[in-house]
Amino acid sequence: MTELAAYELAQVNIARLKAPLDSPQLKDFVDNLDPVNADADAADGFVWRLQSDSGNATDVPFFGDDWLIVNMTVWRDANALTAYMYQGRHREMLARRREWFERLQEAVTALWWVPAGHRPTVAEAEARLLHLRTNGPTPYAFTLRTQFPPGSAVPVTGEVPDGLGCTV
Repeated sequence: MTELAAYELAQVNIARLKAPLDSPQLKDFVDNLDPVNADADAADGFVWRLQSDSGNATDVPFFGDDWLIVNMTVWRDANALTAYMYQGRHREMLARRREWFERLQEAVTALWWVPAGHRPTVAEAEARLLHLRTNGPTPYAFTLRTQFPPGSAVPVTGEVPDGLGCTV
């Protein structure tokens, strides 16, 4: 087994809603959730996604904020993730994100390597995103733009500054 095959890439991204999910403003977004998720499930390199009994994760609490929604997935590697993100229906929805979501000042996406078979928890994703906001990209939590190879990653210790919640 290669080192890469021993690891999978976890990603979390969050968004702050501009309106309730059942509002006319978010109808196109909500109507496309199931098809976009089905595309992800069928994508080459897709491993897993967070979902509740609803079949998606729009009702999974994140940072204790009712207006935040979370998407968390695991992929074979960054190439598989980016291939999915920038094609087809997902790309179309990504291009329209400002219609549905507030522009947040802090990082809203974090990536990290997990042992193959591990399924990250919401608490783990919150910690990785806060770590990225506090320390910038490190092997513990990084971005697509600044990636690190799989392997041992430990958090940088220190205080988490105030104000790293999701401000608009």
